Amino acid sequence: MLSPTRFHPTTFHPLPLAVGRLLRGAALALAWSISAPVFAVSPEQFGAAFAQFEQSRAGHDGATRQSAQAFAALLQAEPGNPVLMAYTGAATSLRANTTWLPWKKMTYAEDGLALLDKALALLPSATAPFAGHLVPAALEVRFVAAATFLAVPGFMNRGDRGNRLLAEVLASPLLQTAPLAFRGDVWLVAAEQAAKAGQRDEARRLLHQAITSGTPQAAVARTRLNGLTS
Repeated sequence: MLSPTRFHPTTFHPLPLAVGRLLRGAALALAWSISAPVFAVSPEQFGAAFAQFEQSRAGHDGATRQSAQAFAALLQAEPGNPVLMAYTGAATSLRANTTWLPWKKMTYAEDGLALLDKALALLPSATAPFAGHLVPAALEVRFVAAATFLAVPGFMNRGDRGNRLLAEVLASPLLQTAPLAFRGDVWLVAAEQAAKAGQRDEARRLLHQAITSGTPQAAVARTRLNGLTS
């Protein structure tokens, strides 16, 4: 999922909120309107930007600029939202892959990393899921940052912090109740890092967990597991 030659933040899957029973719908709606935070960015707007982000991660450079611009626009609507800030940072870092000019590569990478640092700094005051998500911001921001830090070139000195953030996500009790697709992404990235560190047993354990838990990434995990055992 990550590549030494491509900044490759990992996959996230925004999911619709579950709908309660019809007879309780009005009460739930009233409670939500009173107690929930107001988001200027709708799940549909986030989903459109995220779709471009996914295309960018898949290597479609044409979507990279659009993804960065889309998330930057959403961040303007909610400038204090750490999730939007993290994705804007990750998308901005990906723009380093779209130019051959060294100074532009560094500018995109450094600007993106700076946004990720700011998003992480905002986390203590923002741990609830973002609108349209079931992933707590405390996990999502850390994971987006970890995947980006681990993917940028080593001379940028972000690998150690990326590994620490990934370890925090893995150890968090919130991970056990996060959507299965998110857990699968975490396990795949952690397995890749374990394999790179020569910890093949740990990599196998994480890949096996992704398979037996029935994650959407199970087929990818099985292929990687076969590669480790061959």
